[in-house]
Amino acid sequence: MNFSHLANKLRHKLSKFSGILAQGLDKTAGRFIKEAVYGILALESVLLTEIGRKLESSVSLKKIEERFSRQLAKTKLWGCIHKHILSMAKSRIKEKTLLILDLSDVKKKYAEQMEYMAIVRDGSENGELVNGYWTNQIIGAEVESDEITPLHFSLYSQNSPDFTSENDEIKESINQVSNAIGNKGIWVIDRGGDRYTLFETLLDNHRDFIIRMVGSRNVINNNTQVRSLWLAYACRLPFKKTIVRLIKGKEISFDLQFGYVPIKLPDRDEALNMVVIKGFGSKPMMLLTTLPILPREKDLWFIIQAYMKRWSIEETIRFIKQTYDLENIRLLKYKRLQNMMALLLAVFYFIAVIIDQSQKLTIMAGYILKSAKRVFGIPDFKFYALGDGLCNIFSRHPGKLKDNLQIKDSQLLIGFT
Repeated sequence: MNFSHLANKLRHKLSKFSGILAQGLDKTAGRFIKEAVYGILALESVLLTEIGRKLESSVSLKKIEERFSRQLAKTKLWGCIHKHILSMAKSRIKEKTLLILDLSDVKKKYAEQMEYMAIVRDGSENGELVNGYWTNQIIGAEVESDEITPLHFSLYSQNSPDFTSENDEIKESINQVSNAIGNKGIWVIDRGGDRYTLFETLLDNHRDFIIRMVGSRNVINNNTQVRSLWLAYACRLPFKKTIVRLIKGKEISFDLQFGYVPIKLPDRDEALNMVVIKGFGSKPMMLLTTLPILPREKDLWFIIQAYMKRWSIEETIRFIKQTYDLENIRLLKYKRLQNMMALLLAVFYFIAVIIDQSQKLTIMAGYILKSAKRVFGIPDFKFYALGDGLCNIFSRHPGKLKDNLQIKDSQLLIGFT
């Protein structure tokens, strides 16, 4: 394989992609998007000095960094990039596509001068309270496929003057994606989504969902209000399956029993189902869903698989943080931090969607990908190999980017040549 030729083709494809993302912005912003996405891919870094160094320009690195900082401060950048990515992604979202919402954070444990920095609870360090920002990520996925579609990356802080509430931030993210894709898909959210205000928003807008329940919420069963956890313990579990999950490099088997019970939420008329799974821990897992269930294993197992797909998507979020060193970001201004999340969305969309399958296989050449056929649970490490492969190809075969190439959205949907 001629990797120099591949590098040129990828740069050409990237210029076309950047041209779409830049529509509606001025020429300088369009140039910045192209250079920033290329620099992040080529160097696996969000540091402006590193991205600027990749341009190999005669202009001083200090001047390039200053120009990048000015462009990152533009108010329309985040919205424009998200608008065009959602427009491209719309055709990929079907009625049963999972819309996986991950509520996460970017920790800046030792930072002191970053604007509107807040206190976040770091899930990776035993819940330690550290400096940082909250993030919402939405990724489209299919139960029976390893293809994914990045849809939304946002960052916010409760110390920002425009902040109203965490619930409003989450609902805004959901509404932006749902409105753009025609209200299709099934929302999948972890226990952080067990909030009555989110249930109301999803139900009022007729959006299907699968949300893991904490267990403390009261529900209505047989016209009687009862604690959801108590109902779960009493639920009949007629079905059984054994699965294997990879946890910290070790394969662990789980013998599951599962069933469901029809319920309603207090003060709501919608018929819902609570799927109950025992075998993951001492307490049963409870999944609240709008999806109809016939008394058969197939419907129940789809819902359980849909929720478990969330676990593999967590690895893709980790991929972004680790591969592109997100938590080493040194931007001091809030708007620039938010816009960098949009650029990372563009980077991930380019890797996951725009690069065609044959090119992905070539990029991953030389990397050993361990895989096995299991029900679920094998993190999709191909994105790590793709990220490293792109970095190596662009580093070993440098070249100049072409001016942003404008193409129609319809062309972008079917790929580039």
